[in-house]
Amino acid sequence: MFNNIIPDDWGGYAEPWVNEISDTFSCLKSIHFRRMIVTDADLGILVGGRGRMLQSFKLDKCTGFSTDGLILVARYCRCLKTLFLEESIVVEKEGQWLHALAINNSVLESLNFYMTELSVSWQDLELIAKNCKSLISLKISECDISELVGFFRAATALEEFGGGSFDDQTGETDKYEKIRFPPKLCRLGLSYMGTNEMQIIFLLAASLKKLDLQYTFLSTEDHCQLIQRCPNLEILEVRNVIGDRGLEVVSQTCRKLKRLRIERGEDEQGLEDEQGTVTHIGISAVAQGCPELEYLAAYVSDIMNSALEAIGTYSKNLCDFRLVLLDREERITELPLDNGVRALLQGCTQLRRFALYLRPGGLTDVGLDYIGSFSKNILWMLLGHVGESDSGLLQFSRGCPKLRKLELRGCCFSERALSLAVLQLPSLRYIWVQGYNASPYDRNGCRASSTDAGVLFPRRTQNGLSKYRDSTKSTSLSVHTEALLPFFLFCPCNCSWNLCISS
Repeated sequence: MFNNIIPDDWGGYAEPWVNEISDTFSCLKSIHFRRMIVTDADLGILVGGRGRMLQSFKLDKCTGFSTDGLILVARYCRCLKTLFLEESIVVEKEGQWLHALAINNSVLESLNFYMTELSVSWQDLELIAKNCKSLISLKISECDISELVGFFRAATALEEFGGGSFDDQTGETDKYEKIRFPPKLCRLGLSYMGTNEMQIIFLLAASLKKLDLQYTFLSTEDHCQLIQRCPNLEILEVRNVIGDRGLEVVSQTCRKLKRLRIERGEDEQGLEDEQGTVTHIGISAVAQGCPELEYLAAYVSDIMNSALEAIGTYSKNLCDFRLVLLDREERITELPLDNGVRALLQGCTQLRRFALYLRPGGLTDVGLDYIGSFSKNILWMLLGHVGESDSGLLQFSRGCPKLRKLELRGCCFSERALSLAVLQLPSLRYIWVQGYNASPYDRNGCRASSTDAGVLFPRRTQNGLSKYRDSTKSTSLSVHTEALLPFFLFCPCNCSWNLCISS
């Protein structure tokens, strides 16, 4: 929900992990790098030493490698069932990696290079479909859907497809009428689909369990027409162009819905549908109409306590809740949200992840105290522009007994309060703070620490630490309370089958 918060040169190199993996872990079958800098040389070492065993390889939002490295993966990892590259930045030197994968692999089940700039060969996709009869999931970069007729015909086991593109500039209005999706397809997300192309999914709409409309050109009315044909949806991902009216259709149609993600749309006035704003009205409707909801993430333009109270009343299975209040509207109907937050946390006792990003005045110290008191089982939390003073943070930190990861943004808290809060949260392993009130010493560029907590605070330096800071007076802090790499290097039980390394 928050992009571009990590600098390009932040230093998350995969090399030390790769060297140790290639030397030590002989039974490793799954590797997942997330937001890491992975080079072609790293890939060569990794697949040279572990490629024959590897069944799942994920480069999630990674950078630093090219199609030369992917060719090595395709040639050496012949038992690979999952290859995941989504949102990675890959340098394309030549387009043979996909062909190499097609001719070297016959067991591939899931291939994902969605949201990358990798070119697509429909011939290679057809070859993959013919050679890999077990392929059940494919998510690709831009490729005109009209070129995939043969692929869809060959991929008889396919259950999920995402990506592609549409080109309606050629004047061929019937070029997509030949598309026939595989019979088992039930998870779909077509990129750049507009009103004229929407009808190609009407025939399978009733069987869809997942629908991703985040990167389409559909209006609020289009969303309504399409979603009312999808009574079996369990996962829905949209932009806030869906509007309250679209969410009311969701509440009336999608009783089985378990996951709803509402991303922000275009910020420029006039680029989004005039009805495409999500407020407390749509959120309340979804809470009442979708009783099986487990995940709800939404960008909203307006909010009231009553919407949060509705979630607490009706969404008893909710495990993950994330709400961001946009700053488009000058006036919000009702702030602060103290009582609504309390009702939500009291009612949703299965919550494990909780994010609340408001604006100044959105939550008082009393509301922050409520979060601490009623977050008995929450493991991860992100809070933005909440509280009024150090007192609120300290009250908060007396609760949250299981909280392991905390992110704070737009803070009004002092270094001392943050240090004491870290000490009082018994399970905390990681804290990331953006925009706390730095001490006066920071103005001179001095390095300081809170001696009573033993927490070291970063200071502006001449070699670039300032890029982690707000442009005004605020500062950022990141503290890990566990050193993972030494444990990994000296772990006595050299028996891992799965490894996930994330920034």
